[in-house]
Amino acid sequence: MDETRVPDGDEPLGSEGSRSIDRMLNALTARATGGLSPASLWLAYMDWAIHLAAAPGKRAELARKAGRKTQRFLGHLSHVAVNPSASCCIDPLPGDSRFTGPAWQKMPYKLWYQGFLLTQQWWHNATHEVPGVSPHHEDVVSFATRQMLDIFSPSNLPWTNPEVAQATIETGGANLVAGWRNFAEDFSLWMAGQPAAGREAFRVGRDVAATPGKVVYRNRLIELIQYAPTTDTVLAEPVLIVPAWIMKYYILDLSPENSLIRYLVGQGHTVFCISWRNVGSEDRDLGLEDYRRMGVMEALDLIGTLVPGAKTHAVGYCLGGTLLALAAAAMARAGDERLASLTLLAAQVDFTEPGELELFIDDSQVSFLDSVMWERGYLDSAQMAGAFQLLRSNDLIWSRLVRDYLMGERAALTDLMAWNADATRMPYRMHSEYLRKLFLHNDLASGRYLVDGRPVAIQNIRVPIFAVGTERDHVAPWRSVYKIHYLSDTDVTFALTSGGHNAGIVSEPGHRGRRFHIAEKALDAPCVSPDEWVAAAETREGSWWLAWQEWLVAHSAPARVAPPAMGKALADAPGRYVMQG
Repeated sequence: MDETRVPDGDEPLGSEGSRSIDRMLNALTARATGGLSPASLWLAYMDWAIHLAAAPGKRAELARKAGRKTQRFLGHLSHVAVNPSASCCIDPLPGDSRFTGPAWQKMPYKLWYQGFLLTQQWWHNATHEVPGVSPHHEDVVSFATRQMLDIFSPSNLPWTNPEVAQATIETGGANLVAGWRNFAEDFSLWMAGQPAAGREAFRVGRDVAATPGKVVYRNRLIELIQYAPTTDTVLAEPVLIVPAWIMKYYILDLSPENSLIRYLVGQGHTVFCISWRNVGSEDRDLGLEDYRRMGVMEALDLIGTLVPGAKTHAVGYCLGGTLLALAAAAMARAGDERLASLTLLAAQVDFTEPGELELFIDDSQVSFLDSVMWERGYLDSAQMAGAFQLLRSNDLIWSRLVRDYLMGERAALTDLMAWNADATRMPYRMHSEYLRKLFLHNDLASGRYLVDGRPVAIQNIRVPIFAVGTERDHVAPWRSVYKIHYLSDTDVTFALTSGGHNAGIVSEPGHRGRRFHIAEKALDAPCVSPDEWVAAAETREGSWWLAWQEWLVAHSAPARVAPPAMGKALADAPGRYVMQG
């Protein structure tokens, strides 16, 4: 028999060995590229370059734009030669604060940043609206070009940044000496795998994650924390919080003054929260179904024994909200009526418009990530953190490098910043399933996601939903979060709050400058577009927590009850899993 042909559709002998070679090569390549797939970037570039080469009209348009921008710049040069305070020929984009200081309005710095902004604008035109380029490849090329341009931004170079030059003159170069010390300290901590400088001021269990409670359940994947009541009576329905597995749970239990968990306990809720274990290579085969079953469902089972007969207000944040929606849909199909309501905080259930993270997710990139995770058995938190930082490189990378290493300053670490540096790992199988089934194929929103061999649908959820989006969310854009209106057949209350993915959710009462829009869509009311919703929704000043608390009370039994007994304590909160590095 020909050894290259195998009957019955089986794979050829040695196929798995060949795939192992491919995976090892990709894993080695990933160490040099920071986990980014060169093939994905090359495909995007070639798509753009080939279509640009085949578009003489677009090239002619770009040549005209280059000529006009050169003319604008030369005209501006002649104006400032006569009047140094002449108005600019181009303004920075909204949110770009790199050139807003008064020192930037002096010569020659003003000319340098004006030329940079004109160049940046031309490259935006060059990478957009090229006929035939796929939208994803257009976004990737535009993003990569923007990253390359930012490297040479006048704000990032010591000899073209007037604020750095002024500090160097005033301090006699002491800022650069201090910056070198900051760099050496950060580099040594990074090489030793130690947390960032200043992190010691936020010790878990003392300064953050300090709300009193007990770990009442533990399995291979979660610890379930029950928080001690602080009121004489409580609402009959307990609250279960399902955080994202990508980060530690205490984003919702930061310092006492901005802890959502402490706030809920103080309002008379019996609160339970899942703390995900920081997985290792031995957990490589844990899948998304394990997270649903061992996470959400086993937590609900335990709550049912501690608070018998009561339904549960389930709350999910970010990816935890996606998992919770999936679990709620499976429960609805099975006739499981243990939920009283569903709250989704910055959580997507439809991934057709997932925001800027889509830049890092396509078939080529996911295949590349599979190889990285296959080698280790998990995706390291540093790789995901790097992707998130690139999305906001001016705020999270370049401005920090300028402040810490060129200006020689150190910004005080906040509890939110300390939490953000405390990420977790994700097992190979689970993350691969999440990226392929939910992100790439959108199986949950399309009714193709299977639980116990049967598809689940968001439309089957009948409990009321409270959903929160944040205005500046680059992880779960609020217009994507808003799509819960289109997928659910129940009453939906939607709140759009100021802030970003994290700060918009951690929005305690009394936080200055907070506001939100809110409106309820009844089951039989027509859906409207996100922009129509914003125009019609009520605007309130302050924290959305207050409105949510009113909503929870309205969907709870009217009579308060004595606090339920604490479960058998396995450890004091915050438990063991949150301490794992």
